[in-house]
Amino acid sequence: MSTATPTRQRYRTRIAATLTALALPLAAMVGLASPAQAAPAATATYTKKSDWGTGFEGSWTVKNTGTTTLSSWTVEWDFPTGTKAGSAWDATLTSAGNHYTAKNLSWNGTLAPGAAVTFGFNGTGPGNPSGCKLNGGSCDGGSQPGDTAPTAPGTPVASDIKDTSAKLTWTAATDDKGVKNYDVLRDGKAVATVTGLTYTDNALAKGTSYSYAVQARDTADQTGPASGSVTVKTTGDDGGPGPQPGDQVKLGYFTNWGVYGRNYHVKNLVTSGSAAKITHINYAFGNVQGGKCTIGDAFADYDKAYTADQSVDGVADTWDQPLRGNFNQLRKLKAKYPHIKVIWSFGGWTWSGGFGDAAKNPAAFADSCYKLVEDPRWADVFDGIDIDWEYPNACGLTCDTSGPAALGNLASALRTKFGASNLVTAAISADGSDGGKLDLADYGTAAKSFDWYNVMTYDFFGAWDAKGPTAPHSPLTSYTGIPKAGYTSAEAIAKLKAKGVPAKKLLLGIGFYGRGWTGVTQKEPGGTATGPAAGTYEQGIEDYKVLKASCPSNGTVAGTAYAHCGTNWWSYDTPATITSKMAWSKAQGLGGAFFWEFSGDTANGELVSAIDSGLK
Repeated sequence: MSTATPTRQRYRTRIAATLTALALPLAAMVGLASPAQAAPAATATYTKKSDWGTGFEGSWTVKNTGTTTLSSWTVEWDFPTGTKAGSAWDATLTSAGNHYTAKNLSWNGTLAPGAAVTFGFNGTGPGNPSGCKLNGGSCDGGSQPGDTAPTAPGTPVASDIKDTSAKLTWTAATDDKGVKNYDVLRDGKAVATVTGLTYTDNALAKGTSYSYAVQARDTADQTGPASGSVTVKTTGDDGGPGPQPGDQVKLGYFTNWGVYGRNYHVKNLVTSGSAAKITHINYAFGNVQGGKCTIGDAFADYDKAYTADQSVDGVADTWDQPLRGNFNQLRKLKAKYPHIKVIWSFGGWTWSGGFGDAAKNPAAFADSCYKLVEDPRWADVFDGIDIDWEYPNACGLTCDTSGPAALGNLASALRTKFGASNLVTAAISADGSDGGKLDLADYGTAAKSFDWYNVMTYDFFGAWDAKGPTAPHSPLTSYTGIPKAGYTSAEAIAKLKAKGVPAKKLLLGIGFYGRGWTGVTQKEPGGTATGPAAGTYEQGIEDYKVLKASCPSNGTVAGTAYAHCGTNWWSYDTPATITSKMAWSKAQGLGGAFFWEFSGDTANGELVSAIDSGLK
């Protein structure tokens, strides 16, 4: 999950790979024409990236299509009555009634020929932009007065839904020059262009949800706004267990070493209000030694005595009771909150080296894990097992050469031993690059045996690159100037979907901490540094609960907050950015979210609250 030793918290040091280009999720890019004068040197393109019913995320991309540098940009558009834009990032957004104007910030206004910049906003209402202007001219870079783009077609209606196909029908768009054809968009990507008002998609997977929209092209090849979207789920089996639609997983990691220097105990889940807002706990970590699951920290796990004021139920431990420590406190927590399921997680950054031996005899490994998890002393505490192998057939703290099938073999053995009544899950890499970690193991086949994957979509960037450039450690999407193209949550999720992992078996990862540098003079991302910023437990990393007060966020990029205070620069998630990420997760059809880890939150659990409310 994150780097770990038995006695202190450490976080993963880095994700080392190159990710591929982002495939936008729910809508296609829509160029909006205007009756204004043409602006051939640049274009502005609108994307409705997600829509969660009560709101949506909109995005504009400005591209320099000319041969000279663009020194600044201003995008204007109109929304119909009932549709509004709210908070924006990477641009200054103002409005006059239904007319909106977005201007570049100081750091992203200059665009070299061929360069592009993206800014976004949260909005409400069903409408699409119209009358787009870029620096006073047309947003398509070439429309002439009177040549307008088509209107949006009607929202598609799905019918004849089968295991691997579905039929879509929609009402026509209108255009002053005539509609030529329609692009059919599946999960935001064009999958077909048709001249009629119907399309049957025959390239679908069983038991899988898809989002469809349609947009029209006119005889001048201008593309109009996308229609509303419809979600279609095919019939048939999608590969076994996993959270069902509507059953959003809200999972947090509880570390056994947190009871020491951090003074964070199971009771804190009660006093913070977090216990009522989660569905699952991953208890971290058990060790993997000699091809077997073993205890991680016996004292913290089942021997530490709790006083009455430290205990979940206010009852002190006695010297002769059969079970004490975190396990007993988790038992008391489950009695108080019976909806919570507890999963014992094995491995982690420090202890993943043992999985190589485990892969040599998966059945023996699974048997040892079952005997430990189902030990009569604490069998009622745990509802399953999680393996945090960093990383199968790839390098983490050590390098593994078990082969692409090793993860699937372990998963199959664990599922066979633990059965259908127990949860079997895994924490996995978020490296979606070509030839990267997600390509080195067969995550698609292994997913058939797992209930879900915890995709570690954080620690993309950090002060292990001591001189920077500064960058958010958990970007949801790409942005102009990202140090390593493709290091985003969206691309990791897209990669796994492409490998056949059902969306409902993917949980989005959130870090309850920040990554930071010092010696930074630039507020915006991309600045140079002299080294890692000081942290309470380790350089370059700090809990959200500390950063909230010591270095409040003053900017947002790619769905993640950042803060420049003094000479320090930090990036971390806030309740606001978590809310946006949860909306994105729901729009993607994911099974929910997880976070690392409870002790980084405030005393009143405001980050857990944001996850809970965002997934409802």
